Amino acid sequence: MPVLISLLRGVNVGGHRQVKMEDLRSIYESLGFKDVQTYINSGNVLFKTVARDPGRLRRRIEDAIESACGFRSDVVLRTPADLKDVIDRNPFAARPDLDARKLAIHFLANEPNAEARRRAAAIDPSPEELHVHARELYIYYTNGMARPKLSLTAIEKALQTSGTSRNWNTVRKLLEMAGQL
Repeated sequence: MPVLISLLRGVNVGGHRQVKMEDLRSIYESLGFKDVQTYINSGNVLFKTVARDPGRLRRRIEDAIESACGFRSDVVLRTPADLKDVIDRNPFAARPDLDARKLAIHFLANEPNAEARRRAAAIDPSPEELHVHARELYIYYTNGMARPKLSLTAIEKALQTSGTSRNWNTVRKLLEMAGQL
């Protein structure tokens, strides 16, 4: 049975859209998923499923969360192979002074077309550094993530798709956990 990783957007941030991870596991189990695991309190869920249609699966999960929690959270799905690819193509990997705490991957719900990528590339990310690749944004927060200058809202508007960010260490840990499932 294949493993999937779902990344929820905007849960348990700043006291809004609260959901306990045990409740989230129960929601996923109620959908028939197997070996459901969560990682930290930001809406990372790993599970096994025989479902094959990612769009339909995503809507089922979003609907179940809305029904159980009273709010709708965008869900981004990735496979372990997707996460491995994200790690392998890190454009900052060769940097000797790389601080993993300042690196985030913004997982997009959909792959933007070439025109959308051009619009996003026209946005000045300074002082942050931004690389757009397929369905992910690699963002290096030069001054840390606490008060970024880069507007992800503007980037998502240019790309015409939403997404959710995870720090580098979380991405690596999710891949490790998926390998153990």
